[in-house]
Amino acid sequence: MTSFYHVCFAVPDLERAMRDLENASGAEWHEPQTSTLGDWQYRIVFTAGGAPFIELIEGPPGSPWDASAGARFDHLGYWTTDLEAGTRRLESLGLPEDFSGCPYGRAFAYHRVDSIGARVELVDLTRQQPFLETWHPTGTPMPAIDESR
Repeated sequence: MTSFYHVCFAVPDLERAMRDLENASGAEWHEPQTSTLGDWQYRIVFTAGGAPFIELIEGPPGSPWDASAGARFDHLGYWTTDLEAGTRRLESLGLPEDFSGCPYGRAFAYHRVDSIGARVELVDLTRQQPFLETWHPTGTPMPAIDESR
């Protein structure tokens, strides 16, 4: 079994969530970044250090990270060797795709896992090096789900 590399919470207030987790657990954070996906502008941050990371996303209403009803556990993130094959595999197991970043030029997909009340995110392994450069420059490669099996 390949380990997840991050756990994500969708939050309505990024700074408050960062502060609360820092106070509760000693978590250390990178500087938050602002990004855009389609029509949605969102803010994102990861913990400093290695995997598993904690990711916080503050997204606008209607976005995949809408937390207007309150903060929530959103997903577990996994690297995959083949995003399309991974999506087919999860769908064949009854875990439907909930959102894909592919139409926006981002190689990731969320799949609903209703039994845990959250999603699983598959991120194409080609995105790992840019992730490490941004969030963990001294980090080594992380394992991925091998979709060729």
